[in-house]
This record gives sequence, structure tokens and C-alpha cells, in this order.
Amino acid sequence: MREGLAGLIVAHPANIRYLTGFTGSSGAALVFLEETVLVTDTRYEAQAPREVGDLARVEVVRADVWERVKQELQIADCRLKNGVEGWGIEGESITVSTARRLRDLGIADLKPVTGLVEDLRAVKDQQEIDAIRAAATLAQEALAAALPAVRVGARELDVAAALERELRIRGSEWHPFPTIVASGPRSALPHARSSDRVIERDELVLLDFGAQVHGYCADLTRVVVAGRAGARQRAMHALVEEAQQAAISGLRAGLTGRDGDALARRVIEVRGFGTAFGHSLGHGLGLEVHEAPRLSHASDAVLPEDCVVTVEPGVYFPGWGGIRLEDDVRLTTEGAELLSDGKTELVEIEG
Repeated sequence: MREGLAGLIVAHPANIRYLTGFTGSSGAALVFLEETVLVTDTRYEAQAPREVGDLARVEVVRADVWERVKQELQIADCRLKNGVEGWGIEGESITVSTARRLRDLGIADLKPVTGLVEDLRAVKDQQEIDAIRAAATLAQEALAAALPAVRVGARELDVAAALERELRIRGSEWHPFPTIVASGPRSALPHARSSDRVIERDELVLLDFGAQVHGYCADLTRVVVAGRAGARQRAMHALVEEAQQAAISGLRAGLTGRDGDALARRVIEVRGFGTAFGHSLGHGLGLEVHEAPRLSHASDAVLPEDCVVTVEPGVYFPGWGGIRLEDDVRLTTEGAELLSDGKTELVEIEG
């Protein structure tokens, strides 16, 4: 096994789902050379075998999941043989209390590892890509239906509620993250939370929202104006749109995350607004809304073929507002394929 391990103890729910198909909230997956074992509790006695099928052996316990994990590790009987260095444990997902529990049970030789399953998840097969595309289509339809809620006098929370309702009635399994509706000067907060602020006339309204289909996420951002757009609003929107198009046109598998980020960042920097674009260009999408790979000035990792990433440049001016445009793309060696509609025009909503 990679890393010279006897096996890998997996506790992160998205990784368990990827490896086994299990969607429950309690359990652990044990990955050995010979087989994968899912250990869960009696709440999932009917659900787990149905979801997992032949992907893993399912063990349902009525007591302590981790006690059974210990038993399965003992049964495997391969610890520290043939040059292995112990049991891999997800360093970014296992809590201190869980690690302590494992040690209390006498499970020693735990080796924290990172990225083993996440690196596999970064490359999407056709079913995964189709699910993300379906989620993006659903999200776009929901936005079109919810836009009449964007009006002068409405609260950001009212608009968020209307959008989330349209997402759910169209089949979104859940909201991958809290829907962002940020108006006026609050649109300058990249990770704003929808608030009870009332939208005023001729203000920017930034909407960042997602959908989930078959467990896979889409993530989109659009900007509208409640009324008529002013010259500065149009100019900044056009700049961000130009930066996004430059990135989508130039992105491909084989670039580094740093190279991908630079495609959009150069456009904004040349125009003198580099300091207004403070976050990275994008992130991977899949079973989680933020996963590998990253489009970031700090990432030298190579973008793999068939990864799916967001492309979301933005500019933010405290006290005035901000504009971010976000679409989802699949990367191949030939370029970037839009999975969302790429319709980023500045919409003016009268009323």
C-alpha cells in the first residue's frame, strides 16, 4: 500500500462515501490491500448494505464502532509486517478525542497521512461530472425563478429564502454552503452571510449559491443591480467578466494552480486593481464544495485531467461593494469545459 502502510482508517464522511457509497453520518472505513470494510452502527443497518453493495464488507455494531475497528485491525493480521510502518489515519479529519480513543483501545502505530483519498477524488469520472453539471443546471434554473425576489425594500434574508426554496423544489438534496445574498457595501465581504439588511435602490446584490445532485456540488456566483446600474458598477463588472473569460479560455490540465490563478489575476492587476482581488481564483468541486485542487497563487500542484474547479475572480471595495463572477469547469489537456452556463451579464431588476 502507498506510504508503506498496513491499511488506512478513514473517518471523513466525504471520503467514506467516495470509497464505499455510504452516506450515513456515523462510521469508519478500513482500507486494506485485500478488501475495504465499513463499520457503522445499527441506525444504518438497512441503509448501509443497500448503499454499499459490493464496494465493501459492511459490519453493523450495537456498541462501540471503534471497538469493532480494533477487532477488524486485529483480524487483518498484517500490521508491521513486510516493511509496513503502521496504520494510516486521516490527519486532517480524525479528531484528537478519536485518536485518543484509538490509543486507549490499544491501537498503536498510528501514522497521520493527508491527501490519500482526496487526491483520488480530485479526478472525476463521467458520472461525477454529469452530476456536477446537473447541479449547476438546477442552480441556474432556481436563480432565474428567484430573481423577482430581488427588489428594493426586500431583506437579504428574504432573497436567500426565495432562492433556497427554488433550489429545493427543483431537487437540490441540500445547500452545499449557506447561501450568500450581500447587498450594497456588504457585497464587498467575500464570505458575507445573508442578513436582515434591506436592499436599496440601484445597489449591487451579490448572490453566491449552490446545489447538490447525487451528493455532488455546484457553486455559482452572479451579480445583479436592484434598479439601474451606474458607470462604476458597469466598469467593475466588465473587468471581472474579462478576467473570468481570460481564465476560462486559458485553463487546462497540466498547468499549476499558480499558473491558473495568474490567468485572471493579470487582467485585474494590469488595470490597477490587483489589491482588490484578495482571494484565490478557485477551488475543486465534488462531494464537497471545497476540495482539491486549488487555483491559487500559493499552489504549485499540477491540475489533473478531469478535475472540476470553480473560476471566480472578484474585486472588492470596502464601503462601496464588490463583484464576483463564478462558474464551474472541467479541465482537460485541451482546455476548460463549462459545466455551468457562463451567463454572467450584469442584470438590472426594476421594481
